[in-house]
Amino acid sequence: MIQFQHIGVLGAGAWGIALANVAARGGARVSLWARDPAAVTAMAVSRESRRLPGFRLDDRVVPTSSIAEAVAADAVLLAVPAQESRGVATLAAAVRAGTPVIASAKGIERGTRKFMTEVVAECLPQAVPAILSGPGFAEDVARGLPTAVTLAALDETVAQALARTVSSPTFRPYRSTDVRGVEIGGAAKNVLAIAAGIVAGRKLGTGALAALTTRGFAELARFGRAFGARSETLTGLSGLGDLILTCLSPQSRNFSLGLALGQGRTVEEARREGGLAEGMFTASVLAEMANERGVEMPIANAVAAMLDGRMGVDAAIESLLTRPLRAEV
Repeated sequence: MIQFQHIGVLGAGAWGIALANVAARGGARVSLWARDPAAVTAMAVSRESRRLPGFRLDDRVVPTSSIAEAVAADAVLLAVPAQESRGVATLAAAVRAGTPVIASAKGIERGTRKFMTEVVAECLPQAVPAILSGPGFAEDVARGLPTAVTLAALDETVAQALARTVSSPTFRPYRSTDVRGVEIGGAAKNVLAIAAGIVAGRKLGTGALAALTTRGFAELARFGRAFGARSETLTGLSGLGDLILTCLSPQSRNFSLGLALGQGRTVEEARREGGLAEGMFTASVLAEMANERGVEMPIANAVAAMLDGRMGVDAAIESLLTRPLRAEV
């Protein structure tokens, strides 16, 4: 039986801290890496982080500014935003051959159009790429509120062992070998959540929000099928489950970004107020990839056009409402 007794977590943001505590609760020794030595010292002394205030680091979590120490682990969690994943993965070059490296960002890299496990495979060819995604917020996970996610690796045995390692009574990872399907759900739902926030910000009503979420899922599913995702993955936790959560909660930075846009803020104002929203960077890439494959994604296209300054909010809403009548597919 594969066992991972030492987990390295790269990134001490809110999600990294939450995942570090999850792994520690499962009995693993955890090395939590951050770039800033001063921040590491502060965490080691206070057992808290300003990125997730009010939540204590588990005693088994050891903050470190040595990435060599973190990647000497049996498995590594890459807990940084999608557009930063390549840079941090490159720093982790000393990871041992055969070590699972689990990406947790929900996005597609701009420029290369690569999914997170592809970035890991390119930067760390000796590693075993995996992906963790699903409906959960860092604060809820840190609080110990019940959360279920999907953890995927191409090797079923590895996926099972990783899921067992990061499981706890309140954090349940379901395993999968559909790596691409899990990644597509996480990336696409962030873009669609921006649209949902716009609907809420414009006060278009719960019926419109329900319609947007439903049609958004149809887009996610079409895109997923075009890129080889399995249907059961798209309708599972990392697809439909994450979409529902993100399209209905102001806790989501993507929903909050859309909410601000719907209330009349500019893109720059919305970004400053809401912090990092992964969908902001994924929208144009998602739309480009869909258009190249002939996948119809009008909502995602409208979000990309708004964020790129090619269309205003009202024009985008009108473009969706005046689309030709057709059968529901």
